[in-house]
Amino acid sequence: MASNKPPTKEKYIETPEKLWELFLEYVKYERDNPMFKRDYVGKDGEEKDTPLMTPITFEGFECYLWDKDIISDLKDYASNKQERYTIYAPIITRIRQNCFVQNFKGASVGLFNANLIARKLGLVESTKNENNTTFTVEIKED
Repeated sequence: MASNKPPTKEKYIETPEKLWELFLEYVKYERDNPMFKRDYVGKDGEEKDTPLMTPITFEGFECYLWDKDIISDLKDYASNKQERYTIYAPIITRIRQNCFVQNFKGASVGLFNANLIARKLGLVESTKNENNTTFTVEIKED
């Protein structure tokens, strides 16, 4: 169960490899702890819980780290605060890309709500309709 209190202290994530290892733990945790949808099946309406794959998100990863009392967020790592986290930039990028790809693929095959995922990923469907029709009216005098 998630803790409601902030971590007692922020622990330093020693290396980019450790950050990647923690991300893989988060992905495994999400796979091993799916959400469930309750269905009622058959003529007698027998209850059945169907496990559902959950999207992997950067924010979810931050919550996972917070719940494990490791660090409250990754904003310093992601923003490379005072250029102290430069060596973490490739791993942060890789984590974000993995989240994007997993969400995109999940929405593409119908596992996740495509509209919600598209908004989350900043994907927008837009159409631009330019109608530049010019009419010429000719007036004939009799």
